[in-house]
Amino acid sequence: MGNERETAISDASVNANANANESENTRENTKAFVYVGSYTDDQHPVGISLYSFDGQNGELTLVETYSDLPNASFLAVNKDKTVLYAVSETVTYEGRFGGSAAAYAIEAGTGRLSKINQQPADGSAPCYISLDALGRRVYVANYLSGDVTVFPVEAGGGLGERTQLIKHEGELGPQVDRQEAPHAHSIVPSPDNQFAVSADLGLDRLVVSRIDAESGDLLPHGGAGVKPGAGPRHAVFNADSTHVYAINELDNTVTVLSYEADAGRMAAVQSLSTLPEDFSGVSYCADIHLSGDGRFLYASNRGHDSIAVYGVDRDSGTLSVVGWQSTRGQWPRNFALSPQDAFLLAANQNSDSIVVFRRDAETGMLQETEQTVAVSRPVCVRFL
Repeated sequence: MGNERETAISDASVNANANANESENTRENTKAFVYVGSYTDDQHPVGISLYSFDGQNGELTLVETYSDLPNASFLAVNKDKTVLYAVSETVTYEGRFGGSAAAYAIEAGTGRLSKINQQPADGSAPCYISLDALGRRVYVANYLSGDVTVFPVEAGGGLGERTQLIKHEGELGPQVDRQEAPHAHSIVPSPDNQFAVSADLGLDRLVVSRIDAESGDLLPHGGAGVKPGAGPRHAVFNADSTHVYAINELDNTVTVLSYEADAGRMAAVQSLSTLPEDFSGVSYCADIHLSGDGRFLYASNRGHDSIAVYGVDRDSGTLSVVGWQSTRGQWPRNFALSPQDAFLLAANQNSDSIVVFRRDAETGMLQETEQTVAVSRPVCVRFL
């Protein structure tokens, strides 16, 4: 009996240790890093903040802050997760016209940043940054000057001197106070890296460029218009490259566009409001994302201060309203889904907070958690 009892205790101890190790490994596997870009001033100089993220409960823990880049209003990470790119949304840089973009090396295991270099964008108020799928080019949308800057990526991830500055041209939208000139607000490459789409708020147009297979440069190709006065801001492709979803800042709508991947052509097929029918206040759309499984679309409202949730018909690509979730803050400019889509992080610019919501994978709706962090004027959230 004694030997049996000792064996049972030993086995139980081994199992307990194994379970503890498995639990710890699971916890480690759900950890991630989050970068937050912020608007800055003399009293609030931090442009980028690094947080660790617990994928089990959604907790954010501050790791480090960086004050060397003013108005770091949009961030992007390369495919290898070794370099973070950021815009500096200013109108001058080192005494010359336009803002700038910077590259930071990401330390493996810690997420910490060290600056590689910074380059002038030669466009005013850069507000969006992205990479082509091969990591050869970095694209920057300059809002005030209405153009797109193209940078080559050098060995080690640094930014070379710009190779292109592409001016948007065309008929302006009818809202004279906001559409008095072209305003490039974003640029995203297609999943197959054949084309790139830049949403221009001033032109009411999604400007399409072909990505040169040899150089990665952008070549004129065409585009598609949205409803006059809509003011397109951001756009996202679905994984199958059959549809593009554009969020329109000025008329608070989402436009669904069919997309022909081989030809780089698109056409609007549906437009839905991002606001409830009974809302009568002032609001402006901001950001848009699809869930990883493509079943749900999310859009942020600044003013209504909410995330709109839509169901996506996988056959037609069209949308149906699921509901709205308050962001528990003011002016949610940008938001991000966690790597496994279990959480959504909303950046409330005017109430200085990142609020974490748990996502229901079946319904698409968001549920409040107790997780929130204070951060000055957050405008971009990016997971590593």
